[in-house]
Amino acid sequence: MTKCLLFDCDGTLVDSERLCNQGLVIQFHKLGIALDADQLMMKYRGWELEKILDELSSECGVILPDDFIVEYRLAVAALFESDLQPIQGIKAALDNLPYPKAVVSNGPTHKVEQALMLCGLSEYFGSRIYSAYDIGVWKPDPTIYLFAAKEMGFEPKDCIVIDDGLVGVEAGYKAGIRTLFYNRFNQECDLPSVVSFNSMADLVALIEG
Repeated sequence: MTKCLLFDCDGTLVDSERLCNQGLVIQFHKLGIALDADQLMMKYRGWELEKILDELSSECGVILPDDFIVEYRLAVAALFESDLQPIQGIKAALDNLPYPKAVVSNGPTHKVEQALMLCGLSEYFGSRIYSAYDIGVWKPDPTIYLFAAKEMGFEPKDCIVIDDGLVGVEAGYKAGIRTLFYNRFNQECDLPSVVSFNSMADLVALIEG
């Protein structure tokens, strides 16, 4: 029986994935390196930032300056302020899902809070935000979703994970939590029991069906 919903943030609640990667494009351009935001989004969606930067700096043969992450966060925050929108249909879905809800993200808490505020979603989650930066583990490690379920006061079997990234879907699956894959880009997912969908208009039926 469903008692608690655990949502990813970037790409699941807010349409932020391309903006986050545009921030990388901006910062690497300062180092004389041209990257493509759409390609980055498809490859790294949901990844831990440190792992993304390690891979990109190695591939590009560049040492990132000490202030790179600080400047990147500022660039993304500015892009959020100007361009961030909620995922289409998410507000209607949240309005029709009368369960306790939390956000479980690989991003830092302040970024999640800004995103929810800008998109008018803060009221649905309050302070129930669980960040990998606070917990010390990142998706696809299942610990992050297990931690969130415990903090919310529910057993994993009573929760549902809703995530748009393969790393998040893997985390939910490995945690033994029923997992719904918001699969806008029709990616292949061979994890048994994971259900893919590509419109938030279908979310309520999937959860209550």
